[in-house]
Amino acid sequence: MLRLLTILFIAATLTTSGCSLSRARIQKADAVVALTVDRQETCDPADASHCATPSPLIDAALEADAASTDAKPVHVATLLEDGESAMAARINLIHAARKSIDIQTYIWEQDDAGKLVLDELVRAARRGVHVRILADQLFSFSDPGLLAALARASDRMEIRLYNPTFHSARTPPLEFAAGVLCCFYKFNQRMHNKLLVVDDLIGITGGRNYEDRYFDWDGSFDYVDRDVMVGGPAAKAMGASFEQFWTHKRSAPLTHLRDVNRELLADTDDPRHWDPPRYEHPDRVAQMVADAADPTWIEEHIVRASLRLNRVEYLSDLPGKTDEPKRREVRALTRHIIGLLRNAKSEIVLQTPYLVMSKPAQKIFSRLRERPTPPRVVVSTNSLASTDAFAVYALSYKHRKRYLTDYGFEIYELKPHPFNADPETLEGRPGGIATPAVEDSIAGPPVGSHGSGRGRRSGAESAGPPSESSGFLGMGSRASRGPRNRPAPLLTAGVRFGLHAKSIVVDDTFAMVGTHNFDPRSDHYNTESGVIVYDKRFADRLRDSIMQDIQPGNAWVIAPRQKKVPVLSSINEFIGDVSERLPFFDLWPFRYATSYELKPGCIPMRWTDPRFFECYEPVGDFPEVNVSLKLIYTRMITAFGSSAAGIL
Repeated sequence: MLRLLTILFIAATLTTSGCSLSRARIQKADAVVALTVDRQETCDPADASHCATPSPLIDAALEADAASTDAKPVHVATLLEDGESAMAARINLIHAARKSIDIQTYIWEQDDAGKLVLDELVRAARRGVHVRILADQLFSFSDPGLLAALARASDRMEIRLYNPTFHSARTPPLEFAAGVLCCFYKFNQRMHNKLLVVDDLIGITGGRNYEDRYFDWDGSFDYVDRDVMVGGPAAKAMGASFEQFWTHKRSAPLTHLRDVNRELLADTDDPRHWDPPRYEHPDRVAQMVADAADPTWIEEHIVRASLRLNRVEYLSDLPGKTDEPKRREVRALTRHIIGLLRNAKSEIVLQTPYLVMSKPAQKIFSRLRERPTPPRVVVSTNSLASTDAFAVYALSYKHRKRYLTDYGFEIYELKPHPFNADPETLEGRPGGIATPAVEDSIAGPPVGSHGSGRGRRSGAESAGPPSESSGFLGMGSRASRGPRNRPAPLLTAGVRFGLHAKSIVVDDTFAMVGTHNFDPRSDHYNTESGVIVYDKRFADRLRDSIMQDIQPGNAWVIAPRQKKVPVLSSINEFIGDVSERLPFFDLWPFRYATSYELKPGCIPMRWTDPRFFECYEPVGDFPEVNVSLKLIYTRMITAFGSSAAGIL
């Protein structure tokens, strides 16, 4: 009966959603676009390059490219740590583009950040720049009417969606469930790449999608994230990678999508001209555009932080990653990262939102630990209080002892109110927005952050959940934004931050910034990309940034519980070890490790230091988290979810 119901369920969904469109219907929609597309030109096509705004970022890339040879390439690289600089760099490059702009992303929301970038791209297309947008379908746009308008916004702008579910731009819950049941491997393979390339000369990659919270603009929850901007020969590799994805069979033009096609054929006489968007915070948007166009601001905030260096590599997995899983080139970035880790000599500094190690990574760290002098491994990751992916966090929580004892990790979990957030975090927000201490409670008084920040971070709690998590529970959160998908409610009020940066530094000599979460999902399902820089100065800067995020005011230390009663502690540890190794029914509540806070007057030290318990006090397994169903969910995933690590 269950099989019959499943078959009927899938059949009903396929009937309502349909299969791919006929060639005739696609041609009709193409004809509608050709007849109604906006062909206005704000610049003479023969002189389009002179309509581009001068940019010191483009100038530096041109200089590096001109100085490069095949034997000795020259690059200019910049870490974009804060959301303000990351957005300004993108807008500045879009204004300065002369020939082409290619954008690849995992999420594109229609909030202020998403609208601003989209509007700037339409403007660039209308002055003669060829603009192409490739976005993962499951998490981008999801509005067929909007996409129908964008299809006709400019004859020089094209949009495609990667791996659309049942050939549609929007995925309702029924189709989502059907996709899981009928086409798991295809449906589960998402394009996690984030890339912006201008004129094949300069590009940006890293953790940021196009949504407010990636640029410190959200009113509820902001991410600690990171991009890298690279000008020079590596940008050509970025352009080549984009071309591979753009031409792949899983990248669907808008007229090939059933719901967008239907919208186009329903109003064949409507030119659908693109109108300037309405912003929730127009003054903030206007200030950002002004800063991005100000050479002095760009020089002070971005150019001065740039480094001129030589060896830089851009690596990306191939599209359709699950089609040929045994082909070496398919997992190019993953293989390269494993190679970097394998050759580590003295230190690995890793920052990832989701501390769930893949089997190859586990083997590498186990072998490194067995060396006579193993390298130090520092890990910066999320706490339950800061993460938006509690199910993934539960698997990290389950294997804490393995990470500490078998691999020798030094684990630091981000606090939801880190001290290195900008003290002006509430600047310009009406009424001084604050985070409620408990879910569904009334907001308390504004709470500021302390110390100097790595960027302007701002936000306050609201009903909406953060958007990107690592896997199917993250996918579900975008289909149903209910209470289950919010971050865990807190006991403390204030602006909340979650870690989203994905970076690694090995031996202070080379570093990687990209989209790879160093987890099974990034290894086997999602396509990933990143930049590897072989330069000590760059590696030092990245290391310093990560080490700032693990300072006592910003993170808790994960360490073993102190054995106050040796016999009972040994029995508890034995039972915990047995429970942890069970794929199911890992129900033992007393875990090997817990979270610690530095005592006043002490200096930071590693958990392996004999004086550790003198200077650190335990603050519980889930500090600052209010007792709620979230803790029950977390315990359940810890107990029953280990077999789903790759999916989560």
